[in-house]
Amino acid sequence: PQFQGRHQGGGVAGVERSEPPVAEPARSRPLCGNSSGREGKITLADTEDTGFLIVAYGKLGGIELGYGSDLDLVFLYDNDRAGQYTDGDRPIENSVFFARLGQRIIHFLSAHTPAGILYEIDARLRPSGRSGFLVSNMDAFTDYQCQQAWTWEHQALVRARPVAGDKMLARRFDEIRAEILRKKRDPDELGCAVSGMREKMHRELDHTRPGGFDLKQGPGGITDIEFMVQYATLRWANRLGEHLIHSDNIHLLAGMAKADLMSQQDADSLADAYRCYRAEVHALALQERQPLVGEGVEDEGADNAGMTGEPFAEQRAAVLRIWDGLMGNFPSIAADDG
Repeated sequence: PQFQGRHQGGGVAGVERSEPPVAEPARSRPLCGNSSGREGKITLADTEDTGFLIVAYGKLGGIELGYGSDLDLVFLYDNDRAGQYTDGDRPIENSVFFARLGQRIIHFLSAHTPAGILYEIDARLRPSGRSGFLVSNMDAFTDYQCQQAWTWEHQALVRARPVAGDKMLARRFDEIRAEILRKKRDPDELGCAVSGMREKMHRELDHTRPGGFDLKQGPGGITDIEFMVQYATLRWANRLGEHLIHSDNIHLLAGMAKADLMSQQDADSLADAYRCYRAEVHALALQERQPLVGEGVEDEGADNAGMTGEPFAEQRAAVLRIWDGLMGNFPSIAADDG
């Protein structure tokens, strides 16, 4: 049997249209294999049941993998298997089996090759981050998201999707994700939290300087677009209908225009700017360069070095205009959550 994550029609530009084999499709059968010989394996209810699910966040979750992207992964297992044991000569509790399975998957995906590390793996988006268990059961994950998660964690959930594992768990995750995203939120509190976190990132991560624009973190750049999409999704998820299943910015923007949450012109402007920015980031990554453009970027051999005028001026102006209309009423204060 084969579980295929939601392709959603491809990514935003270039490299995202062809994700690496780890992303999808991924066979579910190897995920429930033997972790260490004599410990055995879990007992399967049917041929499509593994009791284990890999959820992708970030670039992989949003179908936007680029050159050098890391993989943000969360591992979940069926809580119905809690307290059960494997069937080997040295049985272990299923929760221990799944924890070891998660560790082994990370080991495989981060293997060293002649060209370097295969993928950098980031599992910090799991419940409670580094202090939490590497693998969570579905009930614990749901309880955390409903009762303890910060706003930024719900923002991250916008870009989450199952990519490998148990089909039933994948459907259940989609249902839980939709339920959490549709949770009623105070618009002002949500706006202040999102705007505050964005301001904090500007201060700490933005490398924009005179003559150099940070494509990712600069004002009017990639992160501003992503935060607007996340804010609008969390605020109006109930009005997105079938588009809520999508985890990528392009489809979510299309859904927002269709639901009259923003004008078609604004949605198209954000989508076009996002594609332009991401294409440039890909080109820079292939040259092993930082996502900076402009005439002040002194880097001989870089295609964007010495770029005359203000780079991406039209796109940046459009993004900032839409940000001001959507988020401008919220104070730009550093978020306290997280």
